Amino acid sequence: MLDSVIFLLYSSKGDCMERIVEQGLLYDFYGELLTEHQKKIYEDVVYNDLSLSEIAQENGISRQGVHDMVRRCNHMLTEYENKLHLVERFLKIRSGVDEMKHLSENTELTKEEILGRVNSLCCEILKEL
Repeated sequence: MLDSVIFLLYSSKGDCMERIVEQGLLYDFYGELLTEHQKKIYEDVVYNDLSLSEIAQENGISRQGVHDMVRRCNHMLTEYENKLHLVERFLKIRSGVDEMKHLSENTELTKEEILGRVNSLCCEILKEL
């Protein structure tokens, strides 16, 4: 029973952390498409980890107003990603580069195997660009 509770706690934290990373990536790619007011509030929630109450008080709006704005910003950023796929492409490219790095450190494969895989990864990355 305790193991299940611990798993749920870690799972929830992992999901939360994953969501924060996702929000950060979306904001990094599409944040400039938000208004200055939206950017300030979104940054306070995602990057500065301020509570809705703190942000509401600082900006002279209601806590519900902050919540709604963050929800709208999340929706807008997600919609941009659904249309443009910039984050998805970035992650694929980063994954390919990471794999090339690991291949360069691999001592079990032959030089030809490494070069063949690196060439294949380069082709995949070029398709993404």
